[in-house]
Amino acid sequence: MLITPEYVFKDVTHITPEFLAGKGIRALVLDIDNTLTADRSQELPDEVAGWLAQMKEAGIGLTIVSNGAEKRVRPFAEKLGLAYLYRSAKPLPFALMAARRRMGVKRKQMAMVGDQLYADRMAAALYGIPGLMVIPRGPDLGAQVVLKRKWEKRHWQKYYDRGGKTL
Repeated sequence: MLITPEYVFKDVTHITPEFLAGKGIRALVLDIDNTLTADRSQELPDEVAGWLAQMKEAGIGLTIVSNGAEKRVRPFAEKLGLAYLYRSAKPLPFALMAARRRMGVKRKQMAMVGDQLYADRMAAALYGIPGLMVIPRGPDLGAQVVLKRKWEKRHWQKYYDRGGKTL
């Protein structure tokens, strides 16, 4: 269960304040690449900008936690007005712990949103929070991620085999 998804959404815009409230979630830790935007892009799709505004309006705490370098993460996060942690070493959960403390919530009130099972989902599982997985927004540009995607396929399939749905 460390890697198999527990929730899968078509994209971040399908995660609603109502869903989060039903789970007692008041804060989200967000991945960037292929979660909020295409891999390595600094452009935020309009629908994701609207979703972020909706989350803020609903009082949901938001922090970006990325394995990316500062030069990739900082400009993106600052453009959105979000707190951020870079080079977070996911799947290690230490950055999630730091983000939780910054947002001032209890662990059970936080979830991780991301697209990679071996980074985002595993980090959430190791920290003991829900992993809200999204279908990647675009193609992967790094060879390492392309390789991980091949390994992830069986874990995605386990989710659907046990009756999981894309929300």
